[in-house]
Amino acid sequence: MAATPAPAQVLSFSELDGWKADDQLAALASFRATCDLLDAPEWGPLCKLAADIRTAPQARDFFELMFRPVIVGDPPALFTGYYEPELDGSPVRTPRFAYPIYRRPPELRDGQTYLTRAQIEGGALRGRGLELAWLDDPVEVYFLQVQGSGRIRMADGRTIRVGYAGRNGHEYRSVGKAMVDRGTHTLDQVSAQEIRSYVRNVSGSSLLNLNPSYVFFRKIDTLDDDMGPIGAMTRSITAMRSVAIDSDYTPLGVPVWIEKDGRDPIRSLMVAQDTGGAIKGAQRADIFYGTGDAAGDRAGTIRDGGRMVLLLPIDRAYAMMPDG
Repeated sequence: MAATPAPAQVLSFSELDGWKADDQLAALASFRATCDLLDAPEWGPLCKLAADIRTAPQARDFFELMFRPVIVGDPPALFTGYYEPELDGSPVRTPRFAYPIYRRPPELRDGQTYLTRAQIEGGALRGRGLELAWLDDPVEVYFLQVQGSGRIRMADGRTIRVGYAGRNGHEYRSVGKAMVDRGTHTLDQVSAQEIRSYVRNVSGSSLLNLNPSYVFFRKIDTLDDDMGPIGAMTRSITAMRSVAIDSDYTPLGVPVWIEKDGRDPIRSLMVAQDTGGAIKGAQRADIFYGTGDAAGDRAGTIRDGGRMVLLLPIDRAYAMMPDG
């Protein structure tokens, strides 16, 4: 079912808080990485222009001349963060590495409602040879699925990268929200770190099964070590320049101006290059913080308001107005 159209408001660039202080050239590099995948006719000329830009002033002029800022939906936004975990693992089951991540089952079709998380964790796929790798912590298996990609360091020194290959068709349910609903935590107490601690020390992994959604993975052999994971546009995403959005409201590939408030405010141009099961709504974005534990520590505490503004080609921007 298509999303209900959200209200839209066209702004000027002078109304974007911090616009002149940002590095639009860095954002342009991310934009160029997926620009050729945008198939509407207005994008072709813009992509050609973007390819020839080499300096920060040129990048700012490009966006200001060719785009208009558009607020879709009603702020405040909700910003969260995600990252690419680095985990220890094994290609075979051992006493330490006993918790599998699975390849996509061949019978699973897109949109199909399949086995629940509880059924899969209970062994419904066991013995079919679908195990891609084995980890040493069921909580990290869960969070790898939430993030959608990761790097796994094998005991023999190899590192494999895994990425999203599909999901079981069940709606994502927030474990953090379930903790709040149960009265064990307040909203401001819930973070990825707190969920890990609570599951390990108090609730056990049964709490994770309240989220019936389950993600399957595939090996990715085409990325250099310094490249980010693959996003929803099938290209590598960039730390602090790529966001996951709800594609029912925000088209994949468009530049997005982020005004995130909170303890570590952000005023930066990013690109909508990924999606996520928990990312729902017009003013909703998940900011990609990078790879490894430090990125995870930063991403795991983000739950902030602010404002998200799309940068759209001029004709498309004005066509979104109520009388456009």
